[in-house]
Amino acid sequence: MQLAFDELGTPLREVTFVVVDLETTGGAPDGGNITEIGAVKVRGGRILGEFATLINPGTSIPPQIVALTGITTAMVHHAPRIEEVLPSFLEFADGAVLVAHNAGFDTSFLKAACGRHGYAWPNPTVLCTLKLARRVLRREHTPRRSHRLSALAALFGSTTTPNHRALDDARACVDVLHGLLERVGSLGVQSLEELLDYLPDVTPAQRRKRDLAAGLPERPGVYLFRGPSGEVLYVGTASNLRRRVRQYFTSSESRGRIKEMVALAERVEAVECAHSLEAAVRELRLLAAHRPAYNRRSRNPGKVWWVVLTDEPFPRLAVVRRPRDGAFGPFSSQAGAKAAAATLADIAGLRTCTPRIPATGASSRPCVLAELGSCGAPCAGKQSVDEYRPSVRLVSGLVSGTDATALALGSAKLAEIASAHRFERAARRRDELASLLRAVGKHHRLTALAAIGELVAAAPDGTGGWEFAVVRHGRLASAGVARRGVPPLPVVDSLVAAAETVLPGPGPLRGANPEETALLWRWLTRPGVRLVRTSTPWAEPLHGAGRWQSWLNAADTAVALEAVGDAAG
Repeated sequence: MQLAFDELGTPLREVTFVVVDLETTGGAPDGGNITEIGAVKVRGGRILGEFATLINPGTSIPPQIVALTGITTAMVHHAPRIEEVLPSFLEFADGAVLVAHNAGFDTSFLKAACGRHGYAWPNPTVLCTLKLARRVLRREHTPRRSHRLSALAALFGSTTTPNHRALDDARACVDVLHGLLERVGSLGVQSLEELLDYLPDVTPAQRRKRDLAAGLPERPGVYLFRGPSGEVLYVGTASNLRRRVRQYFTSSESRGRIKEMVALAERVEAVECAHSLEAAVRELRLLAAHRPAYNRRSRNPGKVWWVVLTDEPFPRLAVVRRPRDGAFGPFSSQAGAKAAAATLADIAGLRTCTPRIPATGASSRPCVLAELGSCGAPCAGKQSVDEYRPSVRLVSGLVSGTDATALALGSAKLAEIASAHRFERAARRRDELASLLRAVGKHHRLTALAAIGELVAAAPDGTGGWEFAVVRHGRLASAGVARRGVPPLPVVDSLVAAAETVLPGPGPLRGANPEETALLWRWLTRPGVRLVRTSTPWAEPLHGAGRWQSWLNAADTAVALEAVGDAAG
């Protein structure tokens, strides 16, 4: 099917490509981590920049990978972790077409890393030079030619020889890309859309549905694919709605379930947004409202767990779904909440039995925990309400951020176990305490933001203007932009006046969706974001997890060193 005139799109000479290559510890994202990223940004045949760094994978590198890449565990020991590298790489690749040889491998690792560390995958246009080479060389009747990067680099006369190091392989892939583009150029492929349409695996039915994107704006926002009965099949975000939706009708979309969704779709609706933050928030809300069958993430934003102190004379920690004031969380899984509750109860000396104990105590026989000294045995009448109350205060003080004595006690217990040379138990205790610290830090970050009645922030848009967000009790209440040359403060006043009224609800997050509050926190803490005004000061508790960050870093280093020792042994 020939493209319509308005669909000819961006000439290839004007397209920015970021050619990326990864080195990893394993063959799949669930079994390996990234050890090196190399990327080259090109446009019109000119190199615009390069990005390269080793990455500490947090584990040892298998010997067979060391033999292949030459990257040893010692080389990456002092390298940054992937969560430190991702923001810079995503900024480097922002707005570009992502290119890789066997792109499915590289993008799967990058997607998995984004998912693990709370970064939204930007859904860039992806071009696979392996697929393109197979298509081009098959047409030239050379089916037996190897499609390995090294063979293609030699074929196209690359000045760089691939050697399983990320930047060198990315540089070689740039030469392969340019060689392939020269070949398809002689066939009349002159634009990005024509290039994507040239690749295989696009059915005629998939191409015919390109008209669904015809009326969409070229602005940021959220798109909704609707089925025959008007049901929402899929929700996504885009910086350019029209361009992103068109990708679903080209070979750049290779996911089987999404191809099935496109076959069912009858129309596409769009919600224009001021900027990417508003689009991401609206996506979360639409996912929660419609729970589309073809989305895999965030369809149940309320499905989180909390840890609370029960309301009884001798409180214990319980895991619940509905938070109330003083709750600790949120946790994405019940198992994570139970583990944090168990660690905290052990540190504070809270009972873990479930029977309700009257204020006068009971006369039952104490359990084994009492015999081990982990519980004061109020069930046997050996501890009064007044004697039990300090344990409760340890927990409530840590959750509220007014007293971090519980963390100090946990660290002291860990030192005591280690000094007794019970190293396996000490390692387990260290990991439990580290998990608790992360949960406390997350709790304080989100609750501090949700407590603010109104906060207005501005982020530079990269062109001399500003993107604004009005946040009320952990929810986005309004969003807008002031382009370059537009006075920003009148825009802020208008956004505040038109912002959604947010009535705080119960619980630590004032009724806000934890995912939305976390998304806002990440946006607000990006480099360059400025606070315009706030109804109350934005500050996290003094006695929280912040003071323990160096301890947490040391624990992470110890885990990595243990992994190296295990591999060497």
